[in-house]
Amino acid sequence: MASLPPLREVVARHGLSASKALGQNFLFDEQLLDRIAAVPGDLDDAAVLEIGPGPGGLTRALLRAGARVTAIEMDRRCLPALAELSEAYPERLRVIAGDAMKLDHDELMEQHYAVVANLPYNVGTALFTRWLSGESWPPRWTSLTLMFQQEVAQRVVAVPDTSAYGRLAVLAQWRASARLAMKVHRSAFTPPPKVMSAIVHVEPVAMPGGVSARILERITEAAFGQRRKMLRQSLRGVPGALEALETLSIDTQRRAETLSVAEFVSIARILSA
Repeated sequence: MASLPPLREVVARHGLSASKALGQNFLFDEQLLDRIAAVPGDLDDAAVLEIGPGPGGLTRALLRAGARVTAIEMDRRCLPALAELSEAYPERLRVIAGDAMKLDHDELMEQHYAVVANLPYNVGTALFTRWLSGESWPPRWTSLTLMFQQEVAQRVVAVPDTSAYGRLAVLAQWRASARLAMKVHRSAFTPPPKVMSAIVHVEPVAMPGGVSARILERITEAAFGQRRKMLRQSLRGVPGALEALETLSIDTQRRAETLSVAEFVSIARILSA
């Protein structure tokens, strides 16, 4: 790493600037980047998938931690800077030019891999939902360490009876553990975004038996799509849902935000039978 020029110098030499259209914000603080790379634990010789590396700030930190990195970047302006980094770390960094939303991550990676990414703001939630939505469990990824807008991060770790609690919390918590690992001030980025950011760390846990992920998603979509309405109204369009509430002795006058993750799982289990 000592032979590499400072990242700011690389960015200037290649004439790079963060693209608002791509939701980019660059990080240059090496100490901060090393702290982010440390969140998932020991990465020595671990396979890591990074989405949207940009000029490679977090990529450098992951490589310093000993990881073998596959980085997916759709901004072709950044590819020359990443190619220089790949040359400095032979066989340790593979750069794939493409759209992470359109690629099969499991096909690209080994049997097990960690995901570590400063996610572009415009696709972060969609990617997160995709990683957590598969019927097959446990997934091929061993952990997700992701930078979100702080508001989104809080929705991932939210608890019932709070304004942040919703579909994202249920999705993240019903068969995984999710925690807020660290907050990142807006001033750490170039250019500074209008909002604060935070790192969320998610690890898969044992999946409750007899539950379909697709059915759970349908229930939460209906319930939180009309979150101010009582369950007897919001779940009316889901076949069997009101009967499941009765079986579980869940008051139909409650609202979605008052139900625990376990209660949503119980409803889904009955409808999955």
